[in-house]
Amino acid sequence: MTAQPLIRARGLRMAFGGVEVVKGVDLDLMPGEVHAIMGENGAGKSTVAKMIAGVHRPTGGSLQAFGGDLALTNPRHALELGIALIHQEPLTFPDLTVAENVFVGHQPKRGASVDWKTMHERAAALLTTLGAKFGTEALAGGLSVADQQTIELASALSYEAKVLLMDETTAALTPKEVAELFETVRRLRDEGRAIAFVSHRLDEIFAIADRITVMRDGEKVAELLTKETDVNEVVRLMVGREVRPVAKVRGSHAEAAPALRIQNLSQTGRFENVSFEVRPGEIVGLAGLVGAGRTELCEAIFGVTRPTSGEIEVNGKSVRLRNPAEAIRAGLAMVPEDRQHDGLLLPMTISQNATLATLKRHSARGWLRDRKEQAATESFTGRLRTVCRSVTQPVRELSGGNQQKVVLAKWLMTGPKVLLLDEPTRGVDIGAKEGVHELIRELVREGLAILLVSSDLNEVLELSDRVLVMHEGRIAAEIDG
Repeated sequence: MTAQPLIRARGLRMAFGGVEVVKGVDLDLMPGEVHAIMGENGAGKSTVAKMIAGVHRPTGGSLQAFGGDLALTNPRHALELGIALIHQEPLTFPDLTVAENVFVGHQPKRGASVDWKTMHERAAALLTTLGAKFGTEALAGGLSVADQQTIELASALSYEAKVLLMDETTAALTPKEVAELFETVRRLRDEGRAIAFVSHRLDEIFAIADRITVMRDGEKVAELLTKETDVNEVVRLMVGREVRPVAKVRGSHAEAAPALRIQNLSQTGRFENVSFEVRPGEIVGLAGLVGAGRTELCEAIFGVTRPTSGEIEVNGKSVRLRNPAEAIRAGLAMVPEDRQHDGLLLPMTISQNATLATLKRHSARGWLRDRKEQAATESFTGRLRTVCRSVTQPVRELSGGNQQKVVLAKWLMTGPKVLLLDEPTRGVDIGAKEGVHELIRELVREGLAILLVSSDLNEVLELSDRVLVMHEGRIAAEIDG
């Protein structure tokens, strides 16, 4: 007897503010199968997952779950039916224990009181099932992102969830953490659960998925068995065209004076005696494992933190930067690693975020000119191919990759001479990644000096003229690109 889907979607539609973002999508989630939903940023893949999880109510089409019609009122309703959404950014409560997070909203009771003993025992059993290496008494805020996602999985299993919707859950994980998560996902799949895996990371999709649905511009364009397709076909379906390999740009920088010179820069406990130069029209890559000190070095250069010793020179002038405002005036700009916490004000609009570092430029006599602000933003959103309804849309409504483009626009508006890029394509799909790389090449041709931090070794090698390798806070090697 052929297995029946646990979730069946037919003609699913969703519109925001009159703009349709999901257009007639059909989808079946089968028991014992990992079903990847792929697409560029803004393709609608996360919106589909959120409709199934009760976050959004579809504006058209139908949903069925476990053989019956599904009309969800909210995510809690979905959880009670056995449908759980695991978010890109864990939604744990940092000041509650692991056990309290696992059973938040449905704690075991003894009479009118919480049965703490039973709650911790059940939480411990769920964590053991998931292979967790932390206890139920730990505070969630002190755990890694990977551990917090394990808490969310345990919470889903506490509702006996049969359908798991994983929305970009690997975005902030190290390769080792991704491998450990995939072991858990395979185990949950083999127990008969239906798992939707929303992502745009091709290597991960081909490592974990049994089936792939490809979306583009809100529409489903293909459904493929992973074993019957390849990366080139999926990329072509995602972006609607052939994607060229990234070409390395050689700037005419050999004889130029350094735009950025770092001499014996140290910060106690983070990095030590770091020295290098970046010239106009040059990309210097900074490679290394998570925790090697790359982000901490960039923050010290940009004035977010202060080095304990050493010297920073910008365009031949020694500077002591007490804060980012002074760094901006010196000609520096930095795209941070964590866009949601360090790069954006999520409730504000795209244009309000994009102009935060250049407000005076868009003001007159102390008053901010909305039209001027929006016009400036539109020029950059067009250049970066940002998918949005308008620049007055709240930035929190954008996909992760499009949020990253708003951060890029904000710093490019400052007209920097030196650009520090910390994981600039984190959470960006392959088509948008190509666009970001092309923008980087344009900036280099215009004479910008770029320090590029990336955990994607291929990205570092393809774009950089030279690569510095950091290990335990020191420059361990320099490779000529």
